[in-house]
Amino acid sequence: MSIVFGAILVAVGIAVDQVLKYIVLRYLAPDGSVQAIPGLLDFTYVENRGAAFGILQNRVWFFAILTILISAAVIILWFRYRHHTLWSRIGSALILSGGIGNLIDRLTRGFVVDYIHVSFFPPVFNFADCCVVIGTILVMIHVLFFAERREQT
Repeated sequence: MSIVFGAILVAVGIAVDQVLKYIVLRYLAPDGSVQAIPGLLDFTYVENRGAAFGILQNRVWFFAILTILISAAVIILWFRYRHHTLWSRIGSALILSGGIGNLIDRLTRGFVVDYIHVSFFPPVFNFADCCVVIGTILVMIHVLFFAERREQT
């Protein structure tokens, strides 16, 4: 996967995240919650002023700076690391798009818009969070199963 395709993937991820959050703010926020699949999936409007699971509330600048630093590290590794696989490229793009999507919220609203709630996982989360988690899993797959082999060749 080329750097250009990765940049497009990041841009699409950010756009999808921001469009979903616009829809949530416009249509879900006034109602607060809508049941999608009874007993499994609700869309619940939450203003998350902290990190994952609502920890470290009201630390907008801390998380903004942390996100910028992590994003910079991912971008530097994107260019400097020579043994990427499809897993690491897509994972990196997803981590960037999710991090930047939530960063936009923190800087423009002072909180992150969360709206996905599944019954077996108490915290409410959003599309950007999904991107970061899936991206991290893909990078870990690369590290655990492909990185050492690629470096030996």
